[in-house]
Amino acid sequence: MNKKILLLGLIITLVSVSVSLFSVRIFAKNLQPQVSEHSPPRARTSAPMAGFPSFEDAAERSINAVVHVKSEFLVRPRFYDDYFGFFDHFFGRPRQRSPQRVEGFGSGVVISSDGYIITNNHVIQGAETIHVTFNNRRTLPATIVGSDPSTDIALLKVDARNLDYLTFGNSDEVRVGQWVLAVGNPFNLNSTVTAGIVSAKARNINIISRHMGGSGPPIESFIQTDAAVNRGNSGGALVNLYGELIGINTAIASTSGVFTGYSFAVPANTARKVSEDLRTFGEVQRAFLGLLFAPMYQVSSIERHFNYSDGLRIERITPGGAVQLAGLREGDIMMAIDGRPINTGGDFFEIIGQLRPGETIELTYTRNGRTRTANVLLQDMDGGTAARVVYEW
Repeated sequence: MNKKILLLGLIITLVSVSVSLFSVRIFAKNLQPQVSEHSPPRARTSAPMAGFPSFEDAAERSINAVVHVKSEFLVRPRFYDDYFGFFDHFFGRPRQRSPQRVEGFGSGVVISSDGYIITNNHVIQGAETIHVTFNNRRTLPATIVGSDPSTDIALLKVDARNLDYLTFGNSDEVRVGQWVLAVGNPFNLNSTVTAGIVSAKARNINIISRHMGGSGPPIESFIQTDAAVNRGNSGGALVNLYGELIGINTAIASTSGVFTGYSFAVPANTARKVSEDLRTFGEVQRAFLGLLFAPMYQVSSIERHFNYSDGLRIERITPGGAVQLAGLREGDIMMAIDGRPINTGGDFFEIIGQLRPGETIELTYTRNGRTRTANVLLQDMDGGTAARVVYEW
């Protein structure tokens, strides 16, 4: 009797398992896309689930829109000049000082199908000839549309059509900790992709020189990442996982000249505004408020009078400048521009660097402990409020 019960139980168990396995197979089959007998065979890929971006997708979207930039310069080596200068001084015989040709390398980002390319100003500044090489090894000569040393951004143009290009993302929405890819040509290696995260925003590292010829003071508000960037990456793309351009790789923090952990990119919103200005007006339309400021965290507690550690205190105002005409005074503390907090010079310059003379901002500030707002009409460095057109490309 007991054997019959055990045998019956075993049969029931086997039937249950068989039914379960059959159900799982049917369920899994229904999840798979139906392929007709005329459909082409599917390649084996590691494609992500719909709606979820991946490194592979971002790299595939970006790599053909990032170019290698070769610049050729005509320079007189310092040693060569000093050597003959020594003999000229003693013998009075001027010698022929033959200049030497040198090459520089960097990267660039195609931003339109008809051949506009963003790169760094320091990659092409002073170049006699420029050539760009695409990922498919095609090489074309490039001309300089314009450059802006104050942001280290330059715009190039090649004679081509139907190029792969990157679309701009909104760099204001970049978050610390998000994944990013750096795409460029380090050490003259074509089409290299590295990954990292955003380490910080609005970094000012005092690397852009005031003597580079920019129309105004250097504007630094870098996106800091730990994606590996080296020589040759300058001017290349920093993209998010959707393949959108969120920055132009510009500099590294290093004592050896190679990557040691941090790299810096010009935010895409700044690069886009500068490139649009260069293309439309021939020069950057730079907005000024007419003031000097100091971050509140640098101001002593005795000078603060109020318990503020946020904001920027106005130290000096230009007579007839934008903020004076809007009613602000020295000692006022600027807290936000168009609702965006400003606590550092990087915050301030990133916002103002995206605006033009003639635009109006809402400036939130405090005076004697009371919060106020003012509408400020932005000016250029000469006090004007209209665009200055040099040429139209």
